[in-house]
Amino acid sequence: MEEIRDAVDAAAVSESLQSLLSGWNNPVFARYPEVAVDVSSGQAESLAVRIHNVLYPYRFTKEMIHSMQVLQQVDNKFIACLMSTKMEENGKSGGNLLVLVDQHAAHERVRLEQLISDSYEKQPPQSCGRKKLLSSTIIPPLAITVPKEQRRLLRSYHKHLEDLGLELIFPDASDSLILVGKVPLCFVEREASELRRGRCTVTKSIVEEFIREQAELLQTTGVIQGTLPLTVQKVLASQACHGAIKFNDRLSLEESHRLIEALSLCQLPFQCAHGRPSMLPLADLDHLEQEKQVKPNIAKLRKMARAWHLFGRAEGRDNKAEPATVHASCEPDEDKLGICKESGEWCASTQSARHCSSERVSLT
Repeated sequence: MEEIRDAVDAAAVSESLQSLLSGWNNPVFARYPEVAVDVSSGQAESLAVRIHNVLYPYRFTKEMIHSMQVLQQVDNKFIACLMSTKMEENGKSGGNLLVLVDQHAAHERVRLEQLISDSYEKQPPQSCGRKKLLSSTIIPPLAITVPKEQRRLLRSYHKHLEDLGLELIFPDASDSLILVGKVPLCFVEREASELRRGRCTVTKSIVEEFIREQAELLQTTGVIQGTLPLTVQKVLASQACHGAIKFNDRLSLEESHRLIEALSLCQLPFQCAHGRPSMLPLADLDHLEQEKQVKPNIAKLRKMARAWHLFGRAEGRDNKAEPATVHASCEPDEDKLGICKESGEWCASTQSARHCSSERVSLT
């Protein structure tokens, strides 16, 4: 019995606390409504595109980018395109998704994949051997100090490291010293780029990072990875970024077409060299509400025409104006008014309003 009483008291305290918090106006943080959008009411109609994009996000595929239709450059930063997310019955694709392509990110991706391709030695088309990175000789060799365990692993796999453009020499006079005779070619190009900008040398720090990366991989996996090393990829991504199209660079329609075409040939066209998205969906044209044409108010126009006609007749009687022109093809009709297409004037007589039977513009 006592437990039931305690439970009732706890529920009452919780209810009173909830009512207190619900009525409290927080001066710092605004309280979110319990129901943000009631989809059962008319609130959701204007948010059709937004809700659709949240609940059913688009998944871009490489096939979709081949259907992109370039519209024009926007604000010298983006390229507006139409992309198809579905195929029609006749097999053709029609653009229904409006997207903005980041021109810097797109060109950065194109340059990165081209730089990666150019970083490997050319091999015969049917060759099945390991791909080797292009290397450049360093004179004099670069001295690097590493822990003894890492030095032992690197010495055991130094032949495999040559495929990564890294040539290591192990002097017997020291247990921790390594001499680097060759490095990947992109490291030397990065060094030359930094020196042209008046910056400090970066070769030693990059080589130390590269050796440390390979030593840690050997310690954890025991093999040399066949993929592009992360350190090399970072250097190539930096080169791709520095040489890519920048914001506020004006592009012609032809240049925009070439950029989108080059982007469609990339392995990862939907992200830049640093992993950021290269395009953003704006709206699905199929979900946009069609604009409704406003119909003319015929009743109001009829009243205005009759008022104008009566006012004109009264003014004509006061000023003794000439009666309106009566055409031979007009027939009397007191209930309808019209304008003659031949003269563009009201067709009327002194007895009743008339309109042309064949070439009139009726307001009724």
